[in-house]
Amino acid sequence: MSRLLLCITLFATILLSAPDTAEKKSAWDKATFEAYVRHLNVWGPQIKVDIGEPKPSPIAGYSEVVVHASAGNASADFSYYVSKDGQKIVQGNVYDIAQNPFKTDLDKLKTDLQPSFGTPGAPVVLVEFSDFECPMCKEEAKMLRDNVLSTYPKQVRFYFMEFPIDQIHPWARAAAIAARCIFRQNANAFWDFHDWIFAHQEEVNAENLKDKVLDFAKGKEIDTLQLSRCMEHKETEAEVNKTQALGREVGISATPTLFVNGRRLVGRVDWPTLRGVIDYEIEYQKTAHNAGEDCGCEVKLPGPTLH
Repeated sequence: MSRLLLCITLFATILLSAPDTAEKKSAWDKATFEAYVRHLNVWGPQIKVDIGEPKPSPIAGYSEVVVHASAGNASADFSYYVSKDGQKIVQGNVYDIAQNPFKTDLDKLKTDLQPSFGTPGAPVVLVEFSDFECPMCKEEAKMLRDNVLSTYPKQVRFYFMEFPIDQIHPWARAAAIAARCIFRQNANAFWDFHDWIFAHQEEVNAENLKDKVLDFAKGKEIDTLQLSRCMEHKETEAEVNKTQALGREVGISATPTLFVNGRRLVGRVDWPTLRGVIDYEIEYQKTAHNAGEDCGCEVKLPGPTLH
């Protein structure tokens, strides 16, 4: 009996002292993380996956890691939150109950010097990222132009951001540059061009774009020689690049994408749906005052305020 107890004790001691040969997986190992998100999202070898570097996150004890997935012309970014020990991964949006749920995007959507219509200081701001060669953008543009100002003459301000998808639309960038050239000369004429280019979308191609634009400009308050030079030398391309970069920063992966006081609406939106969102925001902002446009419309003289 004593020999049996001795053997059991020795066997237990060996088991406890044996090294753990099974290596513990960690999300901080990029190969492990990539394999995991591939399995999670059913991403085969045709999807290229880039794991970003960790950065601070709003979740205590977790770091944010952005995963960039791409296949040909399509790409998207996904945020994951990884625990300090690399054992837990959280995917989703993080909200601060004390803040507007769309504050992150609102802080990024800088609209200074962008084409706009509507009332400065309006309680609802629409920001659209669009592509002049995109068929769904054409449909949404008409819906917006036909309805927004006539329905909300004072409650809405609309901003247009060029986001040409160069990989699939060969003349979208050139059209965006032309639009900016026109905007630089005459802000009101920009909207004439906006409506015209979408209405004539099917007639335009990479070869005839410049001639079409110059024909459009005839008879308008636009210097056609200056416009031609601006287009030829791509003088406004930096402005297009800027709105494109802003779009990427807020995660634009498709056009049209419309923000309503920071609320993201991807793809073509019908008017009843958009009107419902706008009506809700108008009522909400009467008490919330955490979105809309801070236009800085009030001019104040320096010095103490007298009552």
